Amino acid sequence: MGQVTTPSTDRRAAISLFSRLRTAEGQKDPFPIYAELRSRGGVVPAPWGGFLLTSYDLCDQILRSRNWLEPDKRWREKQGSRTRWSAPSAREISRTLPALNPPDHTRVRRAAGTFDRTTIQRIGQMAAQVVDRLLDSLTDHLRDGEADFAALVSEELPIAIIGAWLALPTADWSRLRELTHDQVFTQELLPTASQLAQSDAAMAELRTYFLELVRDRRKCLREDPVSQWIKTWDSMEPDQEKADEAVYFLALFVLLAALETTSTLLSTMTLQLVDHPDRWNLIASRPDLVPVFVEETLRFDPPSHVISRLAATDCTLGEVEVRADEMVHLMIGAAHRDPAKHTDPERFDPHRRPAHFAFSGGIHYCLGAPLARLEAQTLLRQLVSRLPRLTLVRRPTMAPRVAFRRLVNLDVTLA
Repeated sequence: MGQVTTPSTDRRAAISLFSRLRTAEGQKDPFPIYAELRSRGGVVPAPWGGFLLTSYDLCDQILRSRNWLEPDKRWREKQGSRTRWSAPSAREISRTLPALNPPDHTRVRRAAGTFDRTTIQRIGQMAAQVVDRLLDSLTDHLRDGEADFAALVSEELPIAIIGAWLALPTADWSRLRELTHDQVFTQELLPTASQLAQSDAAMAELRTYFLELVRDRRKCLREDPVSQWIKTWDSMEPDQEKADEAVYFLALFVLLAALETTSTLLSTMTLQLVDHPDRWNLIASRPDLVPVFVEETLRFDPPSHVISRLAATDCTLGEVEVRADEMVHLMIGAAHRDPAKHTDPERFDPHRRPAHFAFSGGIHYCLGAPLARLEAQTLLRQLVSRLPRLTLVRRPTMAPRVAFRRLVNLDVTLA
């Protein structure tokens, strides 16, 4: 099946819109640009080839279907040695769970296990204690007039939870958090050469760190997840070196998934709260709305705005023909505000029970979704019950990204 020729004006229009997404103003508020993109149809040609999808239903169709694949190691190797896909960090990330396709994905996901009810309950008790400590610190800083909620709480809570769960030394937490932020550029849409170099360096350091961790943990197995993964992979893989590397990729994936997007969720959720006094008062008086508030945050401004997939075979999306191995980018930040799916989608509604793709979907549904929800709900409940109402001091600065959102700061004060 051949690809339908797209008028060059459509691609030029997409280039213009995407250029605006890469500006500071576009990263601060991409949603008007998404609306313009969505007005051009559910399937729009991407400036660099492939397509951008803004339709909720089409995104849902792709995430649920096994006819759409991750851009895995095989696909990346076919792109050539001079492309962004050949960067060391890109090759490394292609071997983590989210970038695998069946049967490899099935095997690794089974080895990873899940956050069962007992584990979640145990982590929930720890999360309550960590949040209590972090809010104490926030309160101390607020005595000086203002405090950076992102630095004091949003960045600290995820690493405290996942660091303790993986039994990582507390002295390493700060550096691991920095490396997580640095590596993310290899997963961006169009990283620059300098951003890829930053990702390459971070990924190399993370590889060294976790391989050493696995080897040390093997010497004295415990009850922590890394030790359990070693036992699991030893039963599946007779080559110890390969087994250790498989455990490394699991530990790396868990760290990256737990830190980057969860910290963004916590900051974005709190921004929605402190920027609107009525919402703070509502949640304080109606704590039963906490889970819904978290889900609406995930719809309204998810931590990740883009999910990429490859066509397994020649197919048609809407009226557009897509070739096998061609890439489509699910612009979920835009799809979440598709008026065909949600009523009044540009409005944040604390009562809404929304559908969203913040945790992806299908076989790639996020393994850590229960943990992210637990952290966000625990923080929200304790924040409105423990502290007087907070208000925003200044608009936060956004990191220079399109796919992965990050609030660099969230400065608040007592109202």
